[in-house]
Amino acid sequence: MTWRRLGRAAALCACLLLAVPATAQQTATPATHPAHIIAKKHKPAQRPKTPPVVAARHGKPRKPVHPAAPVTTPKPKAAPAAAKPAAAARPTLPANVGTVTHLPLPRYVSLRSDEVNMRSGPGERYPVLWLYKRHELPVKIEREFDVWRLVEDMDGITGWVHAATVTGRRTLVVTGTDDVPLRSDAADTASAVAVLKPGVVGRILTCDAGAAWCRVQVGDYRGFLPRASFWGTDAGEPVAP
Repeated sequence: MTWRRLGRAAALCACLLLAVPATAQQTATPATHPAHIIAKKHKPAQRPKTPPVVAARHGKPRKPVHPAAPVTTPKPKAAPAAAKPAAAARPTLPANVGTVTHLPLPRYVSLRSDEVNMRSGPGERYPVLWLYKRHELPVKIEREFDVWRLVEDMDGITGWVHAATVTGRRTLVVTGTDDVPLRSDAADTASAVAVLKPGVVGRILTCDAGAAWCRVQVGDYRGFLPRASFWGTDAGEPVAP
């Protein structure tokens, strides 16, 4: 009987506990409720900062980007130009005429100064072959190239001299090994005006075409010399004053 009463009393206590509303249970233990502890430590969430917008003019300047290939604007095609008339061909000069001066070749000239360099080629980069120290020594021009002249002397030596170092004055040089008389007339019987040594240089005044004698001047002396006794003219060549 006693055990039955104790069971009913236990069952009645359990029913009373189940009958207590949920709000009363929450109010009864406010300090130990887990949700209350979480709410007490919770902080409001911060919104993510939005990065400021910087205008382009305030930013760091950037280098221009070059295209991979140059951009070209097509140019309008020009109208075809009228055909120009063909330039007239230059006349071909004969072989016996200088390409620069158009004077006859070969021709005799004389050295302008007491020192003239003869070079191996037409230019100052070519070495000097000979140094001539005879004013008015006759030489013969064989060719022309720009300001250079290919010349030959009385001994057959050839080389290039500058055009500025020669002059068109006709001169002579006495050849041979014997003295030559300068005569007063174009005859072997004429009187001698002077006696010329080999190597003497003088000026040719006149030579008639085909004549064997020429009128010359050596220093202060004037007279006639046979062509065969000097170098400075071709056989029978006329020389005008």
